[in-house]
Amino acid sequence: MINWTSLETVFLDMDGTLLDLHFDNHFWLEHLPRRYAEQYGLHPDEARDKLISMIMAERGTLNWYCTDYWSDRLAMDITSLKSEVGDRIAYRPHVADFLQALKQTGLRSVIVTNCHPDPLELKLKKTGLDSFVDSIVSSHQLGKPKEDTAFWKDLHQLAPYKAASTLMVDDSFPVLESARSAGIAQCLGILTPDSKQTARQTHSEIPCIHHFDEILTTLHQQRPLPSAG
Repeated sequence: MINWTSLETVFLDMDGTLLDLHFDNHFWLEHLPRRYAEQYGLHPDEARDKLISMIMAERGTLNWYCTDYWSDRLAMDITSLKSEVGDRIAYRPHVADFLQALKQTGLRSVIVTNCHPDPLELKLKKTGLDSFVDSIVSSHQLGKPKEDTAFWKDLHQLAPYKAASTLMVDDSFPVLESARSAGIAQCLGILTPDSKQTARQTHSEIPCIHHFDEILTTLHQQRPLPSAG
């Protein structure tokens, strides 16, 4: 599934890959509509339908992920509202073991996320995820989402890499397709990004897993730990 011996860098999505997407899905589909209904005197169902329509219109753009954009458009403090349900921020299964294995085997790990810097800070405070990886890049630093093929060229500015020796792991098939189009040698999809939802169907061309324990054995086999001394 993955040729670990050819790799130098592992790019990792955050939400739905390292962290449970349940937090974000709950926020956008349940918590925000409820608070929006309260603020504007709407029926919860009406508020949810209105919000989903607005959100879906921005799908695939940087606005889709931008806390500042939605705070301005809705006249609500999105970051503060996210903190209200921050107890739902959690790791996906086997993530800590996988990240530790990457570090032990000498592979460089970089979180490459579409998450806006404000909720990113909230999630890092809750999880300490930044202590497990070498660096973190938000697409907002580059002004374009990962779905944009040009993103991967610009990424060199903040996280230089060799495409031929890089793996991208993400729960978004459009992002993985973008990475492949940009020359990223290996891609891996996540089929169970949300612990409260059923697994998605596999991609016809991109290998996929449910959880990281499915690839830990081959990682250790192909990249054994350096011997002491």
